[in-house]
Amino acid sequence: MTLKTLGALVAVIALFSASLPVDAQGPIRVGASLSQSGTYAKLGTYQREGYDLCAKDLNAKGGLLGRKVEFVVYDDQSTPATGVRLYEKLITEDKVDAVMGPYSSPITEAVANVSEKYKKVMVTPLAATTSIFKKGRKYIFMVISPAEVYLEGLIDMAARRGLKTVAIVNEDTLFTKSSAVGTAELAKKKGMQVVFQEAYPKGNTDFSAMLTKIKAANPDVIAAATYFDDAVAITRQMKELNVNPKMLGVTVGGDLPEFYSLLKQNAEYIYGATQWEGTLPYPGQKEFVESYKREFGREPVYHSAAGYAGCRIFAEGVRRAGTLDADRVREELLKLEVRTPFGDYKVEADGFQVAHKMVMVQWQDGKKVTVWPDELASGKPRFPTPPWTQR
Repeated sequence: MTLKTLGALVAVIALFSASLPVDAQGPIRVGASLSQSGTYAKLGTYQREGYDLCAKDLNAKGGLLGRKVEFVVYDDQSTPATGVRLYEKLITEDKVDAVMGPYSSPITEAVANVSEKYKKVMVTPLAATTSIFKKGRKYIFMVISPAEVYLEGLIDMAARRGLKTVAIVNEDTLFTKSSAVGTAELAKKKGMQVVFQEAYPKGNTDFSAMLTKIKAANPDVIAAATYFDDAVAITRQMKELNVNPKMLGVTVGGDLPEFYSLLKQNAEYIYGATQWEGTLPYPGQKEFVESYKREFGREPVYHSAAGYAGCRIFAEGVRRAGTLDADRVREELLKLEVRTPFGDYKVEADGFQVAHKMVMVQWQDGKKVTVWPDELASGKPRFPTPPWTQR
């Protein structure tokens, strides 16, 4: 076969492939590990639902690059080492076309080394720790606001009300440590004194010794950098030990409906940091909320909204690039500025998010009320928090 004949044959094959129907070309397979069991299972499940709904919505409108989108998801059991093994498997054995991020900063920090090694773009909807994005990595992109500002609203509201002292506690893992450090810096800038600061191990269930020390320090505010289970346990044990700050705020967990369903009246007055609420005025938000409720039978939380938005951001990068080539998609994501149902997306040259805004909610009469910042608030904070004996 001559070179000329071979060239003509290649051209015919290329033309034939381009004209294949969507199903014949096969789906775009997007890989991820998500926490379906272990410490972060509840939150990882919400993120997966966001991914699943995004794929469904994309496919209802013709897919991506004319192909259906299909997620390949494994359970990393909430452990970084398992996440690393699974991303290696997704890329080298399953040979997925693309990857999306896992749940949590600790797991994202670990698996980012894998996606970088294989030069795979990875949009990370729920990694909030700044350091992940400041190590010279080229292919990782942030969606949410950084860990350091999760409790900015709590500190701002406390300072404006003349409160002077704060106790800061955190799970001893990557995101929560960063959040605690950032909270301490914010408090000092506002002229508040940090009278107690302590970390506790992941999976801890007994907070009595720590809370006894906090009670002795008698802070105006307790700022807790938590996930869901520890946020619930700390609240319960504060009541048992009669620890009575004027304000209590938690990072992750306080915004979830399950927080109130488990704690009931004991959740009243507690502030929760959140990246998103269904009442915020973002384009496409109402449609997303209604679609999610139809699909899963309940209201979305910020973890599901972030998963959905991260997937749509990645899809928009691919659409603008016109290809799955990682370097071309990366270029588009770096210059992309867009407002999603989750809020604003814009990143710096290292993929660090600079546009998205946090809000603070407070539980009032069994409902979440957005109380900070003022321009997004749907109500005013109920302040101060009354002692447990007066609720």
